[in-house]
Amino acid sequence: MNLKKAFWFVIGMFFLGLAYLGTIVPGLPWTTPAFLAMLCFAKSSDRWHNWLLNHKLFGPFLREWNEKKVYPTKVKWIMFISMVSSLIILIVTTQNWKLCLGVGLFMAFWMIWAMRYPGSVQEYERRKALGLRIGWLK
Repeated sequence: MNLKKAFWFVIGMFFLGLAYLGTIVPGLPWTTPAFLAMLCFAKSSDRWHNWLLNHKLFGPFLREWNEKKVYPTKVKWIMFISMVSSLIILIVTTQNWKLCLGVGLFMAFWMIWAMRYPGSVQEYERRKALGLRIGWLK
């Protein structure tokens, strides 16, 4: 394994660890680290990339994303609730309005990004049949 592949593999393992952590720690996302782990393994190890795509927990989500750019509605709602509750906790505990505004804008950016994509395979098929864009900006 050359140095470049080793670098991507180590980064992929880091993101995979974050994804697992995100499944057990409330408020910590698992979707973005799972995406990033998949991208890193695609550049470093076919074996780990295939393992992740066939994983019991992450596999269905990542396969739908790879094939149809589907970001499930349930995950969007969980993300929204986690972000709002985290922002409320941040406001109450810090009362630093500049920080809260920055974090809130960052969270809003991620929600807008997620909302661009269909929430189900049926929505993907509907958009495709009507000739609509799958992601709003693509």
